[in-house]
Amino acid sequence: MKVQTVGKENVTLKKINSKKREMYKKAKQFGLIHPLVVACSQELDVLLNQYQGIHQYDHVV
Repeated sequence: MKVQTVGKENVTLKKINSKKREMYKKAKQFGLIHPLVVACSQELDVLLNQYQGIHQYDHVV
């Protein structure tokens, strides 16, 4: 099960980094409060929540 979690973690981290780059580019082009940037930020939030969910029980013995 640990191997599966590591695989999920790697995929999620790649998606997070890709979404960050996309958001930065859009923010530079359109400004921080543009709807496209806000939507991208919300998508990033979902990915970050998924990543946090992967690690939610890591501290539980």
